[in-house]
Amino acid sequence: MNKLTITVLMTGLLVACATTPNSQGPSIGHGLSTAATGFAHLLLSPLQIAAGLLEGITSVPYYLATDIRTLNEGLANAHAKITLDDTYQSVYGKPLAEVSNDGNMGTVFRRMKDASQFFQTVLKQYGVRDSQRYFLTSIDTANDQGYTLFAVIYRLVDSVQVIDKYDRSPRDLTVADRLFYEPFAQDAQGRVLDKVIDWAGLPRESIETQKAQAILITLAANAVVSGKQSPDYWDIEKRWAAGDFRTIVTQRTNYMQGRLGL
Repeated sequence: MNKLTITVLMTGLLVACATTPNSQGPSIGHGLSTAATGFAHLLLSPLQIAAGLLEGITSVPYYLATDIRTLNEGLANAHAKITLDDTYQSVYGKPLAEVSNDGNMGTVFRRMKDASQFFQTVLKQYGVRDSQRYFLTSIDTANDQGYTLFAVIYRLVDSVQVIDKYDRSPRDLTVADRLFYEPFAQDAQGRVLDKVIDWAGLPRESIETQKAQAILITLAANAVVSGKQSPDYWDIEKRWAAGDFRTIVTQRTNYMQGRLGL
């Protein structure tokens, strides 16, 4: 058992002793409301930062209120292989010491193509083999309701023929196409295509700032180098696209509250 796992287990025990359980549990409305605010006033302890690192990109909203340098120190102390300082230097060209407290340098991505390029830059800098084969993707069916399903995937090819998820037509996609940045379990010939490393259903407002995007990239990169896998994603995506995103977000919120002792 590694140091980080032991630390997180200790966190859970301490929180369990200190917290009075709510027998009713949060309602769906409460869960969505809490997620939507991004826990704007939540300042995490070092142990909570360590616990969030294990959970991957779903931790992004929970990290946002913590000072960026405190968060970076917490990640380093939790033995994160890639820190926020690494991301800022690799992607934005400045060490964290030269960045304002809000993490803003005026650079944000609007498309998953750009997000993936930033992500690949961090992986390449760390020395990940085939770094160009890792992509950040999104399912946008609930965007109008304020939520996006993000995933970290590994894909061996830069062009592929797939069956469109929505109209079932065949499509030839390259890295220049928006739909290339959606996960596909298989190609049009039925061959296995993508391996999903991590996923999260996030409020769109929680991923709009440069700080939030840097956190997303950093956690995604750590998911890759730690060998994380998320085979449960495909069932989640089906439910999300079918309109069940509220339940997914609420279930994930309740799970994260338990993991972080909130």
